[in-house]
Formats: sequence, structure tokens, C-alpha cells
Amino acid sequence: MNSTKNTLVLLLAGGVGSRLNILVQHRAKPAVPFGGLYRIIDFSLSNVTNSRLQKVGVLTQYKPLSLMNHLGSGEAWDLTGRTRGVKILPPRTGARDSDWYKGTADAVRRNIDFIEANPSKEVLILSGDHIYHMDFEVMVEYHRAKKADLTVAMMVVPKSQIHHYGAGTIDEKNRIIDWEEKPKVARTNLASMGIYVFDRDYLLKSLSRNKEEVDFGMHLLPWAIENDNVFAYPFYGYWRDVGTIQAYWQANMDLLNPDSGLLPEQWRIITNVESSHRIYDWPPARYGYKAELHKSMISAGCKIEGTVVNSILAPGVVVEKGAQVRDSILFEGCRVEQEAVVDLSILDKHVEVSARAMVGHGDGHKVASRSAPNHLFTGINVIGKRVTVPEGMHIGRNCSVHGYTAGDNFPGNGLSDGATLEPDGTVS
Repeated sequence: MNSTKNTLVLLLAGGVGSRLNILVQHRAKPAVPFGGLYRIIDFSLSNVTNSRLQKVGVLTQYKPLSLMNHLGSGEAWDLTGRTRGVKILPPRTGARDSDWYKGTADAVRRNIDFIEANPSKEVLILSGDHIYHMDFEVMVEYHRAKKADLTVAMMVVPKSQIHHYGAGTIDEKNRIIDWEEKPKVARTNLASMGIYVFDRDYLLKSLSRNKEEVDFGMHLLPWAIENDNVFAYPFYGYWRDVGTIQAYWQANMDLLNPDSGLLPEQWRIITNVESSHRIYDWPPARYGYKAELHKSMISAGCKIEGTVVNSILAPGVVVEKGAQVRDSILFEGCRVEQEAVVDLSILDKHVEVSARAMVGHGDGHKVASRSAPNHLFTGINVIGKRVTVPEGMHIGRNCSVHGYTAGDNFPGNGLSDGATLEPDGTVS
């Protein structure tokens, strides 16, 4: 029998991820920082290397530069050498936007030459934007034991959330007998995790059958279930799709809850410290004698003289005397000056909150973002990269500020609940 380590991995990392709002303004979703030290893609890629798989193709498309820089040669994940490697598969587009990938199956179809150039018994297809821990070696062995053409990793979710996922019904042997993609009415609580093991020859045959079939969940799976051997691989651990601001914020907060099941260090999650934060270049965190910290994660290089509660701070964050950070996520190099407040907010890299400013002011949680009501509606603010929030500025709830907005482009009366601020000062 062929070793599972020869399984070819295709990691889909090209989605726009628009529901992450300002956080994907300048980067692909899998490259969004997570938990102070990581990027989202680190979880899928670490699962690959911890499962002893050796050859990975990463399909990129939307704003891939930061993602490509982070992956580098794959050395951080021990994916370099004669038989190991990470291959960046850049977008293959023509002159029109319509030439971009039309779906997950279309993305894989356009990279068939990579599959053909790397013979393997199975092909494992992953998404690069999930937070979880899984041994893919066990899943491939399960696929072989079932003599499946296709195996789908699935887990139970609340029926109220099933409309976000592909949903399957199984028989007593875990064979999938019915499928519905993002159903409006739940008939099952078993959801696809977007993780597939295909027999390689079966995948190539499926992709060549009909080029109008552009998506796995919408097209290839229903056909395969009706005609071939498709099985569910049951998963019971921690898994979260962080494709929305709310899910992203909650997954970060799960790091602060020892009972959440999210355990990156125990899972041996690896990041590229050279590209992400150059952690080795940061000195230890420093705390002033009046600093107060409660249930927070503080990275190297931070200087804390104020109060930090239930928050995650990436390397190099400064919280000055009298400043407060609560229920928030601050990316690398942010500064919160004296007497300023950051409450229930996500700050991208190198945001400066000037003295006595308030990011997250008032109790207007019920006023959704006017420009993106489906993105920001639970009170969370998102402040883009290298924004300077001017002294004394008040920002309400469900607000977003585009990256590189200078302090003098903020309105004098502050940002009311649900407002979006453009770099030129336009408020919508």
C-alpha cells in the first residue's frame, strides 16, 4: 500500500474573504494575523506537516503578496527538500475579471498540471481560512478503508448555522446519501468542513466531466453522491470558520478560555516568525508598576502601563498610562496613548489611538454598519492598517476606518454608530 505521506495536498487560499471587512483590504484572508503570533493559514499548514504529508500546492489569487511572503520557501514548516515542498500556484487569469477562479472546483481544474506533475494515490483539498487541529493521515486511512471515491470531513453544528455550510445526510455506514449546499431550511445538522480526500484518478475524471461544474459543494459533490462512493469522515474537535468578523473575534477570544478546546501550542501550530513578526527581534514584554492585566495574551515587545482586560496584543503594542484596552484584538505595533480607550475593537497593524480618544464608545450595539450591515452588527469596530485616531476622537459601535486614514481626515464630531470612514475623509 502507498504511504499516506505521499498524498498530494492542495490548499485553497485565493478567496476574497470580504466579510472580514477592513482586515482583508490589503491581504488575502488566510494571511490575516490571528492570536497575536500566527496567521490564519498557519493552522491548515501546520496540520499538513504534523500529519507527515510532504507536498503542498497553495492556490492563491486575491492580493497574494503578504501570503506569499509569509509562506516563503516552506522552511518554517519543514516543507523543503528533495521530496518535500510548498509550491505557490499563482492566479491564472486572462484579460477580464471573469477569467478569475469561479469556484473551488474551477480553481483546482486550472491547476491540473500540478496534480499531473505530482503523482499520488489521493489528493487532499483544504481551505486556508479555518482554525482547527486534525490528523490528515488518519482521514486518508479512513478514506482507504471505506474504499471511497471521495471523503468529506463533517461535523455537527447547530441547525441555526447550517445555512452557512454544505449539509449532508448519512446512513449507518457514514455513506453520504443526500446533500444540500447552504440550505435555507435545515434538514440535518451535519456540516461540511471544506476538507476533501479524493482518489486522484477520480478527481481528474470529475474535473474533466463538465467544465461548467465550478464548485465542489454546489456541483461535484451532489453528482458524486448520486453516482459513486462518497463518505463522511466524522470530526469532533475544535473547528471554526473565521470568515466573518464575529467568528474571527470569537476564535481569538477562545484563546483566552482554557475550556474552549483551542490549544495552538499543544497542537504544535507553526508560524514563520521571520516573515510575520520577527519575534526573535523583540525584547520581553515590559509592565509599568501601575499596569493592570486580566485574562489577556501579551506578546513580546509590548509595553503596558495602563489596563488590558480580555484582550490579545501582538508584538510591539504599547498601552500608555491611564489607557484601557478591553475585549479587543490589537495587531503588531499598535499604540494606545494616555487616557485613551479601546473597547470591543480590532486594530490592524500600527494603528495609533491618540490621547483621550475612544474607539468603541457608547452602547449603540443595535445600529449596524450602514455600508456593510452584514459585516458589522454586534458592536465590534474594525480600524485599518496605519490609521491615526486623533486626540479626543470618539468612535461609536459597528464602525470601520479604512487603512492609511490620517488623523486630520476624521470628522470633528467623531464617528457615530455604524459609520465607515474613507481615507479621504468621506463618511458613509
